[in-house]
Formats: sequence, structure tokens, C-alpha cells
Amino acid sequence: MDFILRLLQFIVKIVYNIVYVILAVILPRKQNEHIPAIKDKLLTIPLVEIIQLMRTKRLTSQQLVKAYIERIKEVNPHINAVVQDRFEEALADAKRADDLIFKCANSQLSQLYARYPLLGIPFTVKESCGLKGMSFVVGSLQRDGMKAQRDSIPVENLKSAGAIPLLVSANPEYCFSIETNSYTNGKCLNPYDARRTCGGSSGGEGALNGSGSTLFGIGSDIAGSIRIPSLFNGVFGHKPTGGLIPNTEVFPSCDSEECSQYLQTGVISRFGSDLGLILHIMAGENARKLEFVHPIETKDIKIYYLLGFSGLNGILHHGVTAEIQIAILKAVKCLQQSGLTTEIAKIKGLENSTEIAFSGIARLRQLPLLMSEDTSVKHLLIELVKSYCKKSKYTKEGLTFELLRRTNAFMTPEKLMKYKEEGQKLKEEIINVLGNDGVLFFPTFPVPAIHHHTSSLAQWAIDYSLLFNVLGLPCTHIPMGLDSDGLPVGFQIVAAPFKDKLCLQVAGALEMAFGGWTTPVKHEFA
Repeated sequence: MDFILRLLQFIVKIVYNIVYVILAVILPRKQNEHIPAIKDKLLTIPLVEIIQLMRTKRLTSQQLVKAYIERIKEVNPHINAVVQDRFEEALADAKRADDLIFKCANSQLSQLYARYPLLGIPFTVKESCGLKGMSFVVGSLQRDGMKAQRDSIPVENLKSAGAIPLLVSANPEYCFSIETNSYTNGKCLNPYDARRTCGGSSGGEGALNGSGSTLFGIGSDIAGSIRIPSLFNGVFGHKPTGGLIPNTEVFPSCDSEECSQYLQTGVISRFGSDLGLILHIMAGENARKLEFVHPIETKDIKIYYLLGFSGLNGILHHGVTAEIQIAILKAVKCLQQSGLTTEIAKIKGLENSTEIAFSGIARLRQLPLLMSEDTSVKHLLIELVKSYCKKSKYTKEGLTFELLRRTNAFMTPEKLMKYKEEGQKLKEEIINVLGNDGVLFFPTFPVPAIHHHTSSLAQWAIDYSLLFNVLGLPCTHIPMGLDSDGLPVGFQIVAAPFKDKLCLQVAGALEMAFGGWTTPVKHEFA
């Protein structure tokens, strides 16, 4: 363990616990419902069923797109998740899709859908994931007015499959925070509790999905940026195997091998059953690496689980709440009763998880800096103080993350390489444990959705998720209902490289068993 890093981690843990107690005392325990209820049943139907309705001409693209546009317009004033929409263009795209479908003879429909498997299906995109012609500011005042010059590869693949983008959604400055709050778009609110953040950095997508305002969304994940918002907003989220999807036109990113392993574009959805199809299309030619054509029976998947970090490492970390631990145990018991083999994982290499995770981020030298005009730590600290006084053009959350990078996460260059080697050994150990048919249940984050403006403290616990970015392993967040405060809880499923299908298969099984997404407000169908 690295003494300075762990001392800071422990101090921050104590401060956060004190702040949490104070907030629990001064704020009401529960927030009144603050988003409108869903009134249209169409908004509660999974993608796989929507496709069947459209292919049998019982639903048009225009009907579907209009329903989601109306929902977004109704909900966004309450969550502030939209950066820029393209509703008029989307409706025109939907009309073209309908015309194509209705001009096609029934005997030719199968050929049409083979070419365009998502024809007429709406989706939303995280601003940082590059949607051509749309805002590409990524929460930064210094990028004000920037537009994406081309589609990112996963967005291009989805559009080529016939899908229709509706908007680009909010993310924090440079995606450097687990809280979506920027000077360019303001604060994005959690649909379950307006006092709390929707998470980050794919926070806008998390909030849109959690509020039932999109069929599915595209996000990016370099340190839990899909999985943490999925936890906070009670939905499914998948981070693919490192290197599966290129990061072209994703910001921030870089060309290094490590960056392609850590940073991946993935999918967020209310419906676990939809993840596989979306990922298959997003991945393009690389989808063959996932071997979806060679399924494994769910009963043959082995379940390993941990309730958090243990020993001294566990003491130094934010403790995992009892209700998140119970969610893991409930899932384990359910699958055990279904005949699956389950056991507590024995992974020795986790003792230096913080060092392995944070050193990985510190080694990303080519990743764009937030403050490129002055790289000195002294100037950064001055700017950080200014940000707390609201005198800086940078957010305090972004600067805190930048400080970790600039200081090598308070480790020497020699330590960075030492923990890189330890990370490789840990990856090999996990792969050996899981094999070709095993998955690991592990907390996505130790607590449910945090209060606004506390992420600078809470992000010291991101190695629950960040660790698996650094190791390049696929992960899927699973929602498991609400806790006693009405906040979503859940955990992540981890598999060996390119065994994403195991995560997704177990996600589908748990969705059937526990119901998946729990709406923040009871539906009001006519």
C-alpha cells in the first residue's frame, strides 16, 4: 500500500461520513416525487418487444419517436439532462423509416430488417460520445460552441442500423466527475430525489433512462461513468471489454493502448434484456469477438461474489451499505436456488485495489488536461481554491480529478510501474478464477445516489468501479430495487475479457427474477 494515498483516502472517508451525518440531520429523509408519472404504456415496453410491434406494423416509428419526445419535454425541466435536442430532425427521420417500411412488401420485410435491425428506433447519446453536428462542449467553458465533426463509431453503427438519435445529454466538465454539474449546462438532478446527483460522467443518460425518458442511451465509461449513474438511477448499464469499441470522436480520449483498455463506450437501459442486441450493433465488426453465436446455458454459469473489499483495504474504504450487500446476497440466493453454483470469491490481489486503480488513471499521460495552459500543481491548487469560492472557470470536481492525475495520485513514477505490474497479476488472477464460465458479483459503488456537491469526497471510492476499467474487464450494473430511503440499489457483474455475454445473460435472469428497473413515480395509465 502507498502510505500518502491511503492516508488521504482515510481522511476523506472520515470527512465524508461527518458530512453525510450532517446532511441526514438537516435534510428531510425523503424527497417528494418531483417528476411526472408515465401515462403512456408505450414508454414501458422493452426494445426487443418494440421491434416486434414495428415489424408486424402494429406500431410506427413516428408514434414511438413522438412518445419519447413528449416524455423528454415533460421530464427535462425536472432533471435538466438535455444539452441539445434534434427533435424535428428525428421526426423527419421517423417518417422516412415509416415510408420505407410501408412501401416494402411483406415478403421483403425480413430483408429490410436484416439490413436495418433498429430501423426507426429512437435513442439518446451522451454529449461526449460524438453525434455529428451536435454540441461537443463536454461541460467545459473553454470548449463553448464546439460541435462534433463526425459520429463516434458506436453512434455511427447504430445509425447505420436505422436507429434515430434524439439528443445529446449532459456530462460533467471533461467527464472528470461522478457528479453531472457543469458551468455550461448546470446541475443534472436525480429522478428519485432532486437533492441528489444523477451520477457521472454519463449522468444525463442515467437520469433520462431512470425517468423513463429514453428507450436506451449511449454513454462512456473510464472510471465507472456508465455503472455509477446506472446505480444512482436504478437502471442497467454495460461497460464492454477493454479495446472492444474504438474511441474515435469520443472526448476526452487518447490513442494509447491503456486508454483504449480503460475507456469504453457502452449502453444504459431500463431493460436488461435489451443490452445484448444494442451492444452487438454498437461493436460493429468487433461483435464477433463476443461470440454471441455460441451461447452458454444460464445454469452452467458459475457465480462468485464479494460484498466489498476486506481487511485493511476494506477499513480504509467507504463501507458498502447493508442494503447494497443484501442486494448481492439476494441475487446469489436466487441463482443458487435455480441450480447455479455460487461461492465467495478468493482473490488475494485486491489488497492494493486503490493503488492499482488510481495509478492507471495517472499513467494516461496523453489524455487531455483540463488546465492545459499551466501544468504546475501549484497553479492547479490555486485554481482549486478559487473554484470553491466560485471564482474559477473550472469546476471543483474536475480540478480534484485533475489533481490526482497531476500528482501521479500521490505516488512516485516507480510506484506507478509497480502497481501496473500488480494490476496485470490481479487481472490474470481474476481470469483464472472466473474462467470461461464464471462471473463476479461486486459493489458498483459503496453507497446509493449521493447528495449534490459531495462528489469531491465520494469519488475517492471510485475504485470499486475504476479497478475493472484498468483491468479491461467487462461489467454490467444490475438494479435491485430501492432502499429504505427510496433510492436505487444494485451491484455490478464482472467477467473475463470478451465474456460480456455472461454478464448480460445473468443480467437478464436477474431482471426476470427481481423486476429490474423500479419507476421513481407510480405509473398513471389512462
